[in-house]
Formats: sequence, C-alpha cells, structure tokens
Amino acid sequence: MTALALGGFGIGTTEFATMGLLPQIAETFGIPDYEAGHAISLYAAGVVVGAPLIAVLGAKLPRKGMLIGLMLAVALGNGLSAAAQDKTLLLIARFVAGLPHGAFFGIAAVVAAALVAPERRGTAVARVMVGLTVANLVGVPLATAAGQQIGWRTAYLAVAVIAVITALAIAAWVPRVPKAEGASMKGEVRAFGRPTVWFAIFTGMIGFGGMFAVYSYVAPLTTEVGGLPASVVPWVLAVFGLGMTLGATFGGRFVDRSVTGSVFGGLIAVCVILVLFGLTATIPVFLFAFLFLLGFTIQILAAALQIRLMDASPDAPSLAASSNHSSLNVANGAGAWLGGLAIAAGWGYTSTAWVGVALSLAGLAIAVASVFYERRALTRETTNQTMAMASAASTTMETQPR
Repeated sequence: MTALALGGFGIGTTEFATMGLLPQIAETFGIPDYEAGHAISLYAAGVVVGAPLIAVLGAKLPRKGMLIGLMLAVALGNGLSAAAQDKTLLLIARFVAGLPHGAFFGIAAVVAAALVAPERRGTAVARVMVGLTVANLVGVPLATAAGQQIGWRTAYLAVAVIAVITALAIAAWVPRVPKAEGASMKGEVRAFGRPTVWFAIFTGMIGFGGMFAVYSYVAPLTTEVGGLPASVVPWVLAVFGLGMTLGATFGGRFVDRSVTGSVFGGLIAVCVILVLFGLTATIPVFLFAFLFLLGFTIQILAAALQIRLMDASPDAPSLAASSNHSSLNVANGAGAWLGGLAIAAGWGYTSTAWVGVALSLAGLAIAVASVFYERRALTRETTNQTMAMASAASTTMETQPR
C-alpha cells in the first residue's frame, strides 16, 4: 500500500497547500485573500465532478490501470497550475487538478479493502489515507515554506513530479485486483437509487464543511488572529497534519469497532472543538492545540464515512468510495465559500469557527436522520418477512390432508 499512500501524499499536498499559500497567490494576482480562496473552491468543484464521472466511466476498466492514469492526470493539472499566468488560468488549472482526486482515493480504498479481511477494512482504508495525513504533516508545511521563500508555483511543480513517480510505483508494486463481478456503468449508477447512500453523502457534504470553513483560512487566522508571524504558518499546518496522521494511524481501530459510532462521535467532537477554537484562537497555544485535535478527529470521521458508503453500495464500491471524496470536496468548497462570506461581511476571521459549528451540527442532524431511516426500514423488512412466513405456514396447513 506504500505506492497508494505516496499518491495520497501528492494529492493531499496539492489540495491543502493552497490554503497555506493564499497570501502569496493573492499578492501575485493583486486580489484579496478571500478571492484567492476561489482556487480552493474550483479544486473542490473538480473533485465533485470528476469523482462520480470517472468512477462510472471506468467501471469496466482494470483498477490498477485506472490508478496509473489518474496519477498522470494529477501531474498534468498541477503542471498547469504552476504555469498559470493569471487568475482565470489558475482557476481552470485547479479545476483540472481536482478531477482525478476523488476517483483515485475511491479506487485506492477499494483495492486496499480487497487485500484484507472484512473486519480489517477500516484499518486498511485508514492506511491508504496515511499519505494524505503525512502530506499535512510534512508536504503542506514544506510547500508553504517553499512558497514563501521561492514562490508558490514551486509547490505545484513538486506535486506534478511526485505524481509521475507515484504512477511508476503503482505500475511496479500494486497487485492487480479484479473488478467486482457484474461491474457496469448501469450498476454503478443504480447505487444512487438507495436512500442510505444519499444520507452518507450528505452527512459528509455538510458535516465536513465545518472543518474546511476554518482550515481554509488557517494562514490569516494564524497571523491576524493569533498574532504570530507568517513564518509560523508552516508549523501550524504541521501540527494539524500531525493530528491527521495520528488519527489515521489509530482511528481505524475505532471505525473497526463501530462505523456509526465513529460518525456520531466524530461530528460531535468537531462541534465542541470548533466552539473552543472560536473562543480561544487569539491565544497561540490554544490555536495549535485545537487545530491538532481537529485534524485527529476529522481523519476518524473520514474513514468512517468511507466505510459507511461502501457498505451502503456493495455492488458499486468504486462509485461509493469515490462519492465520499466528492462529498467531502463539496464540503471543502462550501466551507471555504461560506467562511469567506463571513469574513467579507466584516465579522472577522474567528467567525469561520461559528460557520463551522453550524455546518457540523447540520451534518450530525443528517446522520441521526439516517439511523432512524435505517431502523424503520429494518423494522418494515422484518415485519414483511414475518408476515410472509406466517402466510406460507398457513397455506401449508390448509393444503395438508385431514
């Protein structure tokens, strides 16, 4: 799984590095920070469009070949980002860079889950996500520091190189995993007819927005609210990444024990953390502490939502797993956008924490509704089975000779 984790490292770096580089990007194109944040939203839009589209179109293709092609697409998108000479070209390039993101993580999760026993799927998926978390621990801080010293284009160029190396590593080391039996475009699309799939998608789509509302503006939160110099921003990003790495390392065990419990626990914890962050972000030690806890918690929640979607669509795993990343990137774009609206309204950078609390509570409400729906559906199914058995028994008794 090392090659898959390396791919996650590259994608995670390009996704989150933009947040640390917003001031430099804004300065290059002469725009305010919140307008530069559109690069985050366009990347997220690429993920949202690309994840389900690529999963459906590639339903019959070999998964290993898909992974290689997706990493080459990552290289292309980031190369274009590094070469962009105006804001519009950068936004287009970020959209292109986002297209393969969700499909890569989705297919990688399916491949990882297929290589282990069913009860170890949570841990396997979390291991694939380790690359994403190490990106936040090492890649994003380094990219931010390089962007401050050399230029933000360097970060995107480095990711393009990593993506090419990953494609070669996948070709050499990742075993071939057979497609699901009967896999087809129609079968993948049919998964969207299940309410449980949509409940899981909307839980991530809304609930995860809380984290992104805050993290999208971590650079100005550090300097304008925390009163720290810009040189500290990479360290703040590293602390968040450390939380994600530990969450991926140990969080899979929580998911293995209870997927639903991990979803509820994760969303409640995010709400509490964001409330405390909003109240104490002016104190540097608390800014560091709560960003660490946010990274730890969000990683457990991501793995739990991934497994929940895969369980809801056992006959369409690629689309289900990819849709998780699609929904999380709707959260990315929406969180960044709503946080930007609060800042533009003059409410200050800490207002993003309260936007985050509202989004996380809404996600929790959807998760609760999902459980109630599933219980009602199970009760209805059990009742129907009981009535069918009783009817069959009655028919048998009537047909027996007296």
